[in-house]
Parts: sequence; C-alpha cells; structure tokens
Amino acid sequence: MTTKIRSALFVPASRPERFAKALAAGADAVIIDLEDAVEHNMKDAARQHVREFAQAHPQASFLLRVNDATTSWFADDLAVCAEFSAVAGILLPKAESAEQVGKAFAAGKPVLPIVESAAGVLALSEMAASPGVERLSFGSLDLMLELGTAPDTAGAQLLLNHIRCQILLHSAAHRLAPPLDGVYPDFANKDGLAAVARQVRDMGFSGMLCIHPAQVPVIHSVFAPAEGELDWARRVVAVAQETGSSAFQLDGKMVDAPVIERARRMLEG
Repeated sequence: MTTKIRSALFVPASRPERFAKALAAGADAVIIDLEDAVEHNMKDAARQHVREFAQAHPQASFLLRVNDATTSWFADDLAVCAEFSAVAGILLPKAESAEQVGKAFAAGKPVLPIVESAAGVLALSEMAASPGVERLSFGSLDLMLELGTAPDTAGAQLLLNHIRCQILLHSAAHRLAPPLDGVYPDFANKDGLAAVARQVRDMGFSGMLCIHPAQVPVIHSVFAPAEGELDWARRVVAVAQETGSSAFQLDGKMVDAPVIERARRMLEG
C-alpha cells in the first residue's frame, strides 16, 4: 500500500461508531487501534467490531494496530488482518525483532513497525531489513517512559532527535518509504504540533501519527510545499529539461543532479 502518508489518524477499535467518521476526516491513513486504546476485557469485542465493519464496508481501507507480539491477543489480531482486504497494512507496536516482524508479515499485509522501546531501537537494522516492512514509525511516548526521560524538556528533545536520526538512516539504507513520527499528545496545542511537524518534515519524515481529527489539517499544512518552493521546483525542472544539463546556476545558487531530483520529487507530491 506504499503511498505518501502525511497523517495517520488513530481511532479506537472499541468505538465502531467512529470508524466511518475517522475515514471521512481527511487523513491520508486511518489506524483502527486494537492495542493501547482498548481495555484488556474489551479486546475480543473490539476485534469483532473490526470484523463487522470490514464485512459491511469491503471498499474501505485502513491500517490495523494489533497488540504486540508478546501478548495472547496477537495471533487473533493477525487472523483479522489476513481475512479482510480492507486491512491495508499492519501497525506493529513495540516491535523488537525481525522475528516479530516476520510473524506479522505472515498475515500477508505490509508491516509498519513502531519503534518504541530500547530493544526496538537496538534492533532497527534487522527490522528495517525484514521482508514486508513498508516503513518505520516512532513511538516516542512509550520510549520516554521506559528510559525515564522527562517529556517537554531539552533532554527529551536531544534523545528523541537522536532516535529519529537512526530511524531515518535505517529507512533510507533499506529503501523503505519515509517514516512517520510519533503522536503529539496535546491535541489542543496546534502551534506546538506545527512546530514539531516542521522539524520532523525538515529532518526527512513523511508525516506523523495523530490522535485527533483536528490535528490532520495542521499536519497537512506543514507537510505541503509552500507555493514559493513549488515555483522554485518548477523552474529548476524547466531549466534542466530545456538545457539537458545536470549542473547550472539558478537564483545565484548551484543546481546539480541531487537538487534537480529533489525538485522533481517535490512536484510529484
């Protein structure tokens, strides 16, 4: 299902009345969540809600966040993934090994591992190289909890950027789709969300996971190229096509093959 994803919106699997609303919210992807958003005694009922929705809406397309591979619910969650074409991919939480990724991929759907533990960070190379992995995603909140990191501090920023760099490097080295950054929990703080989105966009992430429909337009606005950037890209590509050259000057700056390719990718959206 490799496509450009700027926003991936979570909706609890225990709230089936919200599924269609989430799919209509304008996000590039919707993640029906069987994991953190569902209480332990509701897991079976939540899984049934997903089945019923997929049966009633065979043309729908969504990602399914399953419970992690160490839980007793994992196998049953994967069975739902394998059964319905509406499940376009598997978000694998607390991913920590290529073996876990392989078990998820056995359901026949692309896998998006969530890197959210120390073990997951240390296993990045093997997971990124695993068959079936489409892109990586970051679970920063769980990782900070495990490491004892204080959120919203300079120390947290240092740690998270260090992990983000590793996720980006492993994604590029293994030719995965650009990764997704983690959720911004304060959904009422649009300015704070936009600031984080700008940073991870400039680092090379393609988008973010989000927990509220109000976050979607903010994220899309940040990840959309500005008109000035698009104008620059059009002129770069036009000069390259007209001259056949892969090295020239434009606006007093050097343009070479990587810059031309960046301009083309920007125009392709």
